[in-house]
Amino acid sequence: QVQLEESGGGSVQAGGSLRLSCAASTYANSRMCMAWLRQAPGKEREDVASVYTGGTYYAESVKGRFTISQDIAENTVVLTMNNLKPEDTAMYYCAAKFSVGGYCSPERFYNFRGQGTQVTVSS
Repeated sequence: QVQLEESGGGSVQAGGSLRLSCAASTYANSRMCMAWLRQAPGKEREDVASVYTGGTYYAESVKGRFTISQDIAENTVVLTMNNLKPEDTAMYYCAAKFSVGGYCSPERFYNFRGQGTQVTVSS
């Protein structure tokens, strides 16, 4: 029904940058609301960043360092990560939900998730 394909990620030293991309494929080209989540071993899932109608959300831990951008027409989302820290090491997942008439609510609940891409930051 909905497929999310992530790209990017990898290993970088602290202070470096990475760019994650995600493309959503949907039946009938439905408009999606998209976000990035992450989960490190032994830790709970964290909502990293999301785009909603009229705004964006960032976790406190990434504010000022990460930027999320979405091409609504293409159903793609990019997470640009700067000044990476070792604590950013995690599996990063693209997540999505259907918009309602083109409207994306701020609620961080998603119906679909990608396979994940690993980000490793060394000190």
